[in-house]
Amino acid sequence: MLPVEEAVEVSKKSVMEKYAAMPGRYFEDFCEGDIYHHLPGRTISQQDNAWFTLLTMNTHPLHFDEEYAAETEFGRPLVASPLTVAIIVGMSVSDVSAKAVANLGWKDIKLTKPVFPGDTLYANTEVLGKRLSKSRPDAGIVTVLTRGINQDDVEVCVFERQILVPKRP
Repeated sequence: MLPVEEAVEVSKKSVMEKYAAMPGRYFEDFCEGDIYHHLPGRTISQQDNAWFTLLTMNTHPLHFDEEYAAETEFGRPLVASPLTVAIIVGMSVSDVSAKAVANLGWKDIKLTKPVFPGDTLYANTEVLGKRLSKSRPDAGIVTVLTRGINQDDVEVCVFERQILVPKRP
């Protein structure tokens, strides 16, 4: 039988080995100009929207009060914009950040068209650039531009993101 300290270390190694086998890209796998198309798409329901507004304490009635929303310029409830961003980011994880050490930031988040319950979102990501990390010799920083597109092929969201990605072991 292993001492407790060794058993914990073996356990940690096996978890890390499992994560190393996970799909995703290492720093070396990214090439400037590459475009990843993220599938499957995701249809947003009014229930998704209502739950998200409750989870985030977003009490604006435009997201969950159909009578209120009917009197706005949109004529119906809108999907909460942070939910749109969260879904688009989530769709990109398997192609862009599944092996990431950290998201370093998002910038220029633009919500270019409204999203409504019942819309289906798709996304794609373009690699804008990459560089070695100055503080972590085992990682690099990848900059990407992600676009969210609805079922009518209309861009509804676009943002730039930087991710700290490990180099291949």
